Amino acid sequence: METGVSSSKSIDGEEDVFSSKQSDVSSADHLVVMVHGIMGSTANWKFAAEQFVRMLPDKVYVHRSEKNMAMLTLDGVDVMGERLAEEVFELIKQKPNLRKISFVAHSLGGLAARYAIGKLYKPPKTDSEGNLLADAAEESKGTIGGLVPINFITVATPHLGSRGNNQVPFLFGVTALEKVAAGVSHLIFKRTGRHLFLTDDDNDGKPPLLKRMVEDHEDCYFMSGLRSFKRRVAYSNVGYDHIVGWRTASIRRAVELPKWEDSVNKKYPHVVHEEFIKACDAGRDYPIPVEDDSLENVEEELVTGLSRVSWEKVDVSFHSSSILRFAAHSVIQVKDENIHSEGADVIQHIIDHFHV
Repeated sequence: METGVSSSKSIDGEEDVFSSKQSDVSSADHLVVMVHGIMGSTANWKFAAEQFVRMLPDKVYVHRSEKNMAMLTLDGVDVMGERLAEEVFELIKQKPNLRKISFVAHSLGGLAARYAIGKLYKPPKTDSEGNLLADAAEESKGTIGGLVPINFITVATPHLGSRGNNQVPFLFGVTALEKVAAGVSHLIFKRTGRHLFLTDDDNDGKPPLLKRMVEDHEDCYFMSGLRSFKRRVAYSNVGYDHIVGWRTASIRRAVELPKWEDSVNKKYPHVVHEEFIKACDAGRDYPIPVEDDSLENVEEELVTGLSRVSWEKVDVSFHSSSILRFAAHSVIQVKDENIHSEGADVIQHIIDHFHV
């Protein structure tokens, strides 16, 4: 029987998609937090949110983050992450039936989500001798806001920042242009630009924020939070994404980029490569970066740090047939259903592989 999508007012009065049947709202115990990218809004995840509740009826409660919309995305990854953490925490308090949590984030939203889980992470409960308590077995890796973490999914997120080596493809890999962009990024994108181009290392002698986020730092459990999820997935465009390059979105070194061919899977025609990278394989045969701020060493440090946990990597291509391939950064998310519907198979792939 076909069911409709129900919605309610979220914590700020926006429409929140949560269940396929109004009468069974209480049965959805899995919170799915969707986070938009730079200058974005809740509308960017509308299509995907509706598909989630239609295909996973009464299993997921989908909340589209609303605390960092439009110009607020320029306040910095840390400020965005703090707001997102507070938003999620307030939502959890309002919904006592929630037991599990997942994140699905696009572009800059993936970095904000990584910051937020660092703030929301709670270590597992142990006794005075450090032994795991019996009632904490399911939470053996800790919780996110008291909920069991399941899926952490990023879509075209600049995990390695936007500094050099075609991480921002519209700069064409020209070193001079990349240096200029790094120097003026704060004028256009304010604090967020400094974080993305890793030029925020002039405050209190701290390293750039993205470098801090590959380890637990002070009261932020960035890596413990990321490690606590059952699975981590990075979706990336192999080409035509002129905002976020393939390497930074897929957390790979240049030599690790896989060869790919056009998909033969009719269900997911734009998914051209998939692989699972174990944490134990991370950084194998690669030198430990020396202590300097050269671009190569900074990127190596970020790749090595994030590879301490396992990742599923899904590579997407809108190369051959898409008339909107130059808008791949938006198509992969189906930011606007009327314009970007060609990316619907990517959303289908996310849902079909989603652990509930």
